[in-house]
Amino acid sequence: DSSEYSLYQIDREVSESWPELAREGILANIRDVAALDAAFGRTRPELVFHAAALKHVPIAEAHACEAVLTNVQGTRHVADLARQHGARAVVQISTDKAVNPTNVMGASKRLAESYCQALDRVAGEDTTRFLTVRFGNVLGSTGSVVPLFQRQLARGGPLTVTHPRMTRYFMTVREAVELVLQASAMGLDPETKAPAGGIYVLDMGEPVRILDLAKQMIRLAGLRPDEDIQIKFTRLRPGEKLYEEMFHDGEPLVQTPHRGIKLARPRAGEVETLGHAIDAIAALAGRQDDDAVRLRLQKLIPEYKGNRDTDRTAAAS
Repeated sequence: DSSEYSLYQIDREVSESWPELAREGILANIRDVAALDAAFGRTRPELVFHAAALKHVPIAEAHACEAVLTNVQGTRHVADLARQHGARAVVQISTDKAVNPTNVMGASKRLAESYCQALDRVAGEDTTRFLTVRFGNVLGSTGSVVPLFQRQLARGGPLTVTHPRMTRYFMTVREAVELVLQASAMGLDPETKAPAGGIYVLDMGEPVRILDLAKQMIRLAGLRPDEDIQIKFTRLRPGEKLYEEMFHDGEPLVQTPHRGIKLARPRAGEVETLGHAIDAIAALAGRQDDDAVRLRLQKLIPEYKGNRDTDRTAAAS
């Protein structure tokens, strides 16, 4: 982890819950290729679950360079070093925001998806596989709306909702972890015969209206919405959409043996071309040129138009 406190927390939690489990906490940033190379060289992991990313949409929108350096260049570091050090597989945790992205976070994650997909398409039987798992919001995770509503409830309200018609896909931490592991096992099973570079998409069920979630949390606290606790509508934040999607139109679905997991066929470029593109956008990010980074993302991800689509959606609503 790049956060000292987060590393301390997870190490303590693991030591208390599973004291017999061998573990090693490493303080490092995926942007630091030398530190990452040393960690891979020392530990020689067989499986790599890559979840490191900047995930908060408005913050990533305001800091496009930081988002690219972590989400894109950092992912490339992880992928390249995993292959170099002989890992069996890298499982990249992606997001529904990578589908038709209207924000820097989603566009950067889509570019990271593309690079891992391209690597998987050239992988042989004896080289590292790259599996991408895409899903929506995890209840109670960092940045989740649930802890925000809990804090607002504790203060007596109001609960803030950006738009009355905003919806999101949700699943629990347990559901997310179990399905990620099952998708990983499926991707490494030779009998599955999944297309190289495919994206595993977890079945999130039906999207939930954020307004309904806010009302339900108020009721669970034994209070009445709009009487005991007010709900205040703010506005869509930069880069936000009213709803999220799990698939792109260019990603036809393939059946899998697991009813909770869908597989989308790949739409990725060539590894060498994407590598040069990542080098170029990382150089812009290194110069802290947010505007240039956004423009380059729009060229690399054709469906990404900046947050102009978001502005039109908000105005039309």
